[in-house]
Amino acid sequence: MKRSIFDKLNIEHTPLGAYSKFSHGFFSYPILEGPIGPHMYFNGKKILNWSLNNYLGLGNHPDVKAYEAEVTAEYGLTYPMGSRMMSGNSTDHELFENELAEFSGFPSAFLLNLGYQGIMSVIETVVNHTDAIVYDSECHSCLIDGIRLHKAKGGIYFKYVHNDMDSLEKNIRRAKKYTETTGGGVLVITEGVFGMSGQIASLDKIVDLKHQYGFQLLVDDAHGFGVMGPTGRGTGEHFGVQNDIDIYFATFTKSLASMGAFVGCRKDIVKYLKYNCRSQIFSRTLPLGFVKSCRMKLQMIDELPTFREKLWNIARSLQKGLLDAGFDLGETNSYVTPVYFKQDYSQFQIVNLVNDLRQNMNIFCSGVIYPVIPKGMVLLRLIPTAVHSQEDVDYTIQCFQKVRERLTSGAYDNPFVFEEALALNN
Repeated sequence: MKRSIFDKLNIEHTPLGAYSKFSHGFFSYPILEGPIGPHMYFNGKKILNWSLNNYLGLGNHPDVKAYEAEVTAEYGLTYPMGSRMMSGNSTDHELFENELAEFSGFPSAFLLNLGYQGIMSVIETVVNHTDAIVYDSECHSCLIDGIRLHKAKGGIYFKYVHNDMDSLEKNIRRAKKYTETTGGGVLVITEGVFGMSGQIASLDKIVDLKHQYGFQLLVDDAHGFGVMGPTGRGTGEHFGVQNDIDIYFATFTKSLASMGAFVGCRKDIVKYLKYNCRSQIFSRTLPLGFVKSCRMKLQMIDELPTFREKLWNIARSLQKGLLDAGFDLGETNSYVTPVYFKQDYSQFQIVNLVNDLRQNMNIFCSGVIYPVIPKGMVLLRLIPTAVHSQEDVDYTIQCFQKVRERLTSGAYDNPFVFEEALALNN
């Protein structure tokens, strides 16, 4: 019998798609409206929003918006067109690369039009079948997909237990044993700040191992760039090891509240990437409006530390309040604030809890379950920003205490809301 490749595409048989009947439009693919900020609109109601990585509040800063309006009026949303190699380069693109290199402390920088596909392609470009990759088990999907490209070229990889230096060293030894037979090298990949758990990678200890074993180090610092360290240079600066990172990657979707990304590294590596990184050679350039806006925001981060100070003040207040109230924040040691409910709750208990927060208490945060996190727990992730207030913090803690009480008392055991959500999406 002749079969189509589409016959097997049953959404209910996929880990996240299994929830789509009742989640779509509410828990997944929700529509948030209004200007970017801590207070937006969802389902026609004004909500307190803890779900955006607008860490420093620059996404809706009045000076930034005014400048973006000027740039758009002059250049539109299209210029320049084409890939940078062919017709999409500009003086601003090159100036921005120089500024990124200087800010992050690297000899050179390469601007990427998108973070996800950009870092995938960077990984694929710098390693070949003779090399081995060793990566943290909680690396972001973009890094995992880059490692899969390495595998497609016949490369080998090893996974170490999250932030576990004994496991890392063991796998470095395994990788070195392989490369001794191939003549290749070892690339260790980690995040700087892990965006789901909020835990900071032990870069100081990783660098100690680097000095001992002589591997190269790639750090995805999407959540650390512009925020971590005394001057916001990133997680490497936080530990005093920025100069020991070989390839530094960061996106503009967090602290710069925009789109795009960059890698910082040696000048010869940047030159090599510019002529070999397929995702940049064969796709269009980052539009000038984004480049000019990001240049302005980078200057603001560099010259105005008050943005970082406000973020950290709100984050510390939020986390202290939650801890004092007895909540489990896991191992976060950054501003990312995960609140764990560690029990094997039913589907409708989770739905009722998040529904209560969003519909009745007007608090919008990300609810995370398996397969994003291990089974037997629920994670409500709060992302504090520099533009949240102490009033926002106090109200949120009160609401979290209420939903915890209702969860433990069995108030969410009734499947009514769950069934109602299911009916609405059928």
